[in-house]
Amino acid sequence: MAVAISNLMRPLVRPFTEFFRREAAGGIVLLLSSVLALVLANFNWGVARYFPAIWEEHLRIGINNFALNKSLLHWINDGLMTIFFLIVGLEIKREVLEGELASLRKAALPIAGALGGMAVPALLFTLINQGQPTASGWGIPMATDIAFALAVLQLLGPRVPLPLKIFLTALAIVDDLGAVLVIAGFYTQDLHFTYLFMAFGTWAILWIINLLGVRSLWLYLPLGVLLWYFTLQSGVHATLAGVLLAVTIPFRIGHTRPELLHLVEHRLAFLQEEAHFDDTDPRTISEELEALAESISSPAQRLEQRLHGFVAFGIIPLFAFANTSLVIEPAVFGQLLSPLGLGVLAGLVIGKPLGIGLLAWVTIKLGWATLPLGVTWRHLWGAGVLAGIGFTMSIFITLLALGERSEGEAVAKTAILVASLLAGGMGYILLRTTPSGAEPTALQPADSASHPTV
Repeated sequence: MAVAISNLMRPLVRPFTEFFRREAAGGIVLLLSSVLALVLANFNWGVARYFPAIWEEHLRIGINNFALNKSLLHWINDGLMTIFFLIVGLEIKREVLEGELASLRKAALPIAGALGGMAVPALLFTLINQGQPTASGWGIPMATDIAFALAVLQLLGPRVPLPLKIFLTALAIVDDLGAVLVIAGFYTQDLHFTYLFMAFGTWAILWIINLLGVRSLWLYLPLGVLLWYFTLQSGVHATLAGVLLAVTIPFRIGHTRPELLHLVEHRLAFLQEEAHFDDTDPRTISEELEALAESISSPAQRLEQRLHGFVAFGIIPLFAFANTSLVIEPAVFGQLLSPLGLGVLAGLVIGKPLGIGLLAWVTIKLGWATLPLGVTWRHLWGAGVLAGIGFTMSIFITLLALGERSEGEAVAKTAILVASLLAGGMGYILLRTTPSGAEPTALQPADSASHPTV
């Protein structure tokens, strides 16, 4: 019975290793889709002749006069990416309530690293682009692509301690939260207050049904679609509706620990007594336990588990496929040394590790945090370098800051690609050559090895 209970509880808590496996595999698919998009965009033969112009084709969805008519690129960037931000919001909520950001002591190091990893790249970009038309792109080098970063860590296997992977994941989640706030506060179009009030009203209704204890996703999701429409029409970027919806979806399991154990024991007793346990098909037992897990898990857990694979292996690769379809010309590489290109490169390759490393060092020096168990300063700097892989979110902010099909879009995207490749390669080499289980350095407090924080 203990084994069965253990098997039932495993899908309820969804361990970090499963999250890491999915994100890393998703990063590999993301890389392949980006490479394919670049190949198709730069070869004028066969079906490639219609690429990337296909993204400008329009798709109309609606009933009678109530309709939305957007290009395929807009449906991906403003529609499907809302589901990605819904997952981001659910992950942030999970980490804040029960994960690595649940206590200040555990959260101090990744929060400090994320703040430094956002502030320093933005500052470097601003200094380089001061007085330039591209100065509004300061948010481009702030972001970390967790899928790509974890994919690199996956390639390193056991050379990288698990606490470092957890640290980088927590840091990226805080980084995502920062990106959401930057998008909401600085990259918002002209506001239409009627739709904005309607969006807030819909969000208030979602909160009310949450407080009333409603746990059916079939009520939250239709209201979420309505929230997305009002947000889209208000001028605030529509993807933020995904985060707002995630905040209102119940996360807590509606049973106490004794109640959960009683439910499990009752279901197992039923199987043993009523279904001739010894002769029952193992698949039947498994389906019974899965049905029980489904019935007692929280709405947020169920939604995240169902959407995560679709987002990691569908939406994000499609976003990359549509937005990296660049016709690469030699002149674009020449513009990498322009203020825009140099700002993106410097921000991601230099600013990210510098900001993460410095703020982490200050936080540990002040005694607010310690290095995780088995993690050395060289590990931490390696993770900081990998955080310079900006890709997905950096491209997304590029579209908001510079505009789609703008003059600087190709330069910024090319700089992001080059910077991400450099950060991934340097981070891989640095971590691969880092001895495992190395002794703490002089910068590391003497007791840090015995006080894991993430």
